[in-house]
Amino acid sequence: MSDEALRLHGKTREDPFAWLKDENWARVMRDPGSLEPRIRDWLEERNRSTARAMAGTEALQELLFSEFRGRIKEDDRSVPLPDGPHEYYHRYRRGGQHPIHCRRPRGGGEEEVLLDGDREAEGLEYFRVGAFAHGPDHRHAAYSVDVNGSEIYTLRIRDLQSGTELPEALPDAAGPVVWSKDGVHLFYTVLDAHHRPVRVLRHRLGTAAADDVLVYEESDPGFFVGVGETMSGRFVVVDAHDHTTSEVRLIDAGRPDSPALLIAERERDVEYRVEHHCERLLILTNADGAEDFKIVEAPLAQPQRRHWRDVVPHRSGRLILDLAVYRDHAVRMEREDALPRIVITDLSGGAEHAIAIEEEAYHLGLLPGYEFDTPAIHYSASTPAAPARTWRYEMGSRARRLVKEQEVPSGHDPDAYVARRLAAESHDGESVPVTVLHRRDTPIDGSAPLLLYGYGSYGISMPASFQITPLSLVDRGFVYAVAHVRGGKERGYRWYREGKLDRKTNTFRDFVAAAEHLVAQGYARRGGIACHGGSAGGLLVGAAINLRPELFRAAVAEVPFVDVLNTMCDDTLPLTPPEWPEWGNPIEDPDAYEYIASYSPCDNIEARDYPHILATAGLTDPRVGYWEPAKWVARLEATKTDERLLLLKTNMGAGHGGAAGRFERLKENAFAFAFVLLAFGLAECGAPSPGRKP
Repeated sequence: MSDEALRLHGKTREDPFAWLKDENWARVMRDPGSLEPRIRDWLEERNRSTARAMAGTEALQELLFSEFRGRIKEDDRSVPLPDGPHEYYHRYRRGGQHPIHCRRPRGGGEEEVLLDGDREAEGLEYFRVGAFAHGPDHRHAAYSVDVNGSEIYTLRIRDLQSGTELPEALPDAAGPVVWSKDGVHLFYTVLDAHHRPVRVLRHRLGTAAADDVLVYEESDPGFFVGVGETMSGRFVVVDAHDHTTSEVRLIDAGRPDSPALLIAERERDVEYRVEHHCERLLILTNADGAEDFKIVEAPLAQPQRRHWRDVVPHRSGRLILDLAVYRDHAVRMEREDALPRIVITDLSGGAEHAIAIEEEAYHLGLLPGYEFDTPAIHYSASTPAAPARTWRYEMGSRARRLVKEQEVPSGHDPDAYVARRLAAESHDGESVPVTVLHRRDTPIDGSAPLLLYGYGSYGISMPASFQITPLSLVDRGFVYAVAHVRGGKERGYRWYREGKLDRKTNTFRDFVAAAEHLVAQGYARRGGIACHGGSAGGLLVGAAINLRPELFRAAVAEVPFVDVLNTMCDDTLPLTPPEWPEWGNPIEDPDAYEYIASYSPCDNIEARDYPHILATAGLTDPRVGYWEPAKWVARLEATKTDERLLLLKTNMGAGHGGAAGRFERLKENAFAFAFVLLAFGLAECGAPSPGRKP
């Protein structure tokens, strides 16, 4: 690929802003100061231009930020989860940006601080703790740290008795960390030069990183590797995977130097995850055509595919999402008709029951905990209108006890809001779920402004959960809606399959159909909608405003994946080979090339009017290179015919997830919402009050 054109399959596509991608982008991930000066100058000038355009909204941004912050219990803590003699949790101090990892004696007692995130972050522009895992003997904890947003972590080990660091530091780490049963060895993944996790290493405490032992190395650039552990604690799990295929190996956690046991060789489009129970394995899989997944069992001594036997058979439309296995019970999370459900199975007799939830739209979360031999689990439930509650649930007796309720210090009345689930008919007759939230006193006559959020990729589903930030728009008279478009798994695996590869445009057309339905039902009017999405959701935003720009007044695309064709044609980028099963391989497949070119936002900009647009980027983003939103904005600027806002804000000290501190992230949210209000001419509407409309 040249600097200014993409030449494949006998065709040439000009890329006049290719120079915005630093040729040494991998070096920039590690050393942001190495960015080519003319690129830095261009990005910083766009940042200054964006600041000028938003200059009149500083007070509004501060107001929005204060509203967001007012809905957070600043000294909040997670539910303490027991493990042997201790209970582990994390908490925040008032005014603190980062979690503080703690433990206390089981049942309560004096707190012991294990890792103070605020203290570790002192003097750093960026700081994020990735994995944090205490050892089985409770003497050590391993944790990983990213100091520039590139998701290149350094793994460190802390002596929990003395509070001191062990001398070794393990570089280029990624993902979780798993301890062996002896508390002396740990397993972790390592990134290669292309920023891909391809190796699993075993480290022994007290030795140098250079002495770590290679446990597994993946040779296929389209596969990533990860580590985990069975809930029984008996096995370390090494998995190789792309988006549709997986291969699992088990290592005896009691014999960390033992060879890995392959469960089943990889087979294209067959996924499986493994749990252990006594002398058998329980496996969640889509094998044998079980598109929405089933659960099988196999003898531990004979785990191969030919020995798999159905335990929970496949049922079309009921997508089994996850499986947790305890000594006496199995717990599965499943989704049907876009709503989740937790099902408990008694492993001694096979009887099962679901935890009852009676809401039109809701979200469930499972906290699996640390212990295998336990009679109880913890789960959380929320709705778009009602904050989360966390319950301790006795799996045998079915008794439950409320252990935590999300506090909203500034006050929140769920009865003042309406949360609904709508169904929008898409272009091909499919029914697209849409979750809607608005104040009870907001008129549903087309006069209200509306923000429509979407994602629709990788099988990731958008939960109908309580969120603190949209309330600031809703309390100003907005309707907030989430379109559960194809590409997610809200309506089963089919919903994902029909929103990927050569059916990807269903995702964008579903989103447009959701917008049209909201107009038809009086929730908004054409030209009175703001669309919002991030990463692959930013692709959705970019494609939607290319398809139907007149529907939208504003578009917010955060770290948007908008240069799809060029990225999928560059096999040196971190995510490209592993994501060919999601988007197609345009290097080898001319049809994939043409199809991606037909919707890639950068390749379909036309000389016409567009909505007000805000795009964000992160300089050290390894998932969506900063150059994608930069090139998109540059192309729009050179082509579009309107004078509406076109803003790019690049975080020069962060990556894909934006700022690491919880309050700094809220400031980014406030900036985006201030842009939306500015685009609607509502930047002067001030603080909301009950019943007040802009």
